[in-house]
Amino acid sequence: MVTPLAEIFGTVAVVAALIAWTGPTARWFHRRWARRRAAANPQPGRRPLQVVAADVRRLGRQISLVPAGAPMARRRALVAAYDDVLREAAVLLDVPNDLGTAPVGPARDAARLRLLAELEEAGLAVDA
Repeated sequence: MVTPLAEIFGTVAVVAALIAWTGPTARWFHRRWARRRAAANPQPGRRPLQVVAADVRRLGRQISLVPAGAPMARRRALVAAYDDVLREAAVLLDVPNDLGTAPVGPARDAARLRLLAELEEAGLAVDA
């Protein structure tokens, strides 16, 4: 026969064990939930510098090879993509730039040339 004192002690021990395991169990469930959420919604990362440098060279060549009779929309799209890639390279190399804030026209062309020179000084092979 079990004495009432032993029953009380057993009940208290079970409750204490449940309370003690609540924290680690909750942390385990939280980590598992966070991993599943991160796998379902991956965060966009930065592209490698080699890929960005290849895009800079490729877009620079494409801009220089636009035929004379090509639509202006094509040239503007290439220049906009080139500016985006140059700004991405500047962020990766921690080079300050004002290409995004320069007005369209000669001011932006000058800012683009300055940024190209600064990227070359930082070690990026702009011309291949």
